[in-house]
Amino acid sequence: MNKILVINPGSTSTKIAVYQDEQQILLEVIRHSAEEIGRYEKIADQYEFRKDLIISKVQEKGIETNDFDAIIGRGGMVRPLESGVYAVNQAMLDDLRNCRYSAEHASNLGGVIAYEMANAIGCPAYIADPVAVDELSDLARISGHPELPRRSIFHALNHKAVGRRYAKEVGKKYEELNLVIVHMGGGVSVGAHKQGKVVDVNQALDGWGPFSPERAGTLPAGDLVKLCFSGKYTEAEVKKMLVGKGGFFAHLGTTDAREVDNMVEAGDKKAALILDAFSYAITKEIGAMLLAMQDKTDAVILTGGIAYDPFVVEYLKKYVSPFAPVIVYPGEDEMGALAGCALRALNGEPVKTY
Repeated sequence: MNKILVINPGSTSTKIAVYQDEQQILLEVIRHSAEEIGRYEKIADQYEFRKDLIISKVQEKGIETNDFDAIIGRGGMVRPLESGVYAVNQAMLDDLRNCRYSAEHASNLGGVIAYEMANAIGCPAYIADPVAVDELSDLARISGHPELPRRSIFHALNHKAVGRRYAKEVGKKYEELNLVIVHMGGGVSVGAHKQGKVVDVNQALDGWGPFSPERAGTLPAGDLVKLCFSGKYTEAEVKKMLVGKGGFFAHLGTTDAREVDNMVEAGDKKAALILDAFSYAITKEIGAMLLAMQDKTDAVILTGGIAYDPFVVEYLKKYVSPFAPVIVYPGEDEMGALAGCALRALNGEPVKTY
């Protein structure tokens, strides 16, 4: 059996998991205090600190680090690339450490730590399906201005994982299916998966598409320009309106969808309107992706934490079901998805070069 270590760094924690083939034998969340993190000027400087904690935690659980057949880290903000499993190499390390394609992000540490640990024990280090996966068609890439092309930033890891899961359940290959996949969490991404390629998807970080618990999504462009130059807000404050303090938070003061549900059940009419508008916006985006497919869609898949929300799910089913079967896979299993990617690589699936 193959033993795989999965590393998923977040801003204030590092999740680790150990798998024997598809069976999870360890799952731990290592919390990092503000004081610990504050000792480092840059996120990239934290890799040694986090790596040592991972090694200590694994050994504490009686697992020898030398026994790993592969180590896979959460993919960071790398250059735009096709979906797949990538071997961590020097070019990738340089981009992750120097934040060449984004501001600093904790996920950049995933590939770096995986490489450092794997190099020490002589096993391969991978990342897989990072948020920068870009398989857009030429048509989807064009916006209304050449200086502002449409970009692909979305929940690629979970999109691809649930796409493969559905394909397995119906006895087909993911590459044989046309799917619209909807991830609903802190951000919302709706992608047209045409025979294994995400040919269109909204830019789910700070771009366009449905608003979410903490992201503004598409905004009126002219009004946004006026707001930026009004003198009322700094650049940093405007960016926070787009990511962090947009969506549910801007309207209702919370980023917790469960709290919004509670407000609706208590008779809060504003909360009910916002939840309706959220579901309506996702429905419109699904409709756009059904047409972007330019072919019959086999299924629409709802996933992410908000796929547990019965109101949202029933709303989407009501309006989408006439056009395609609606499948619901609530939650997301990032650790299992990453382990599955590493296992496929160990079993002979081609590994891509960055």
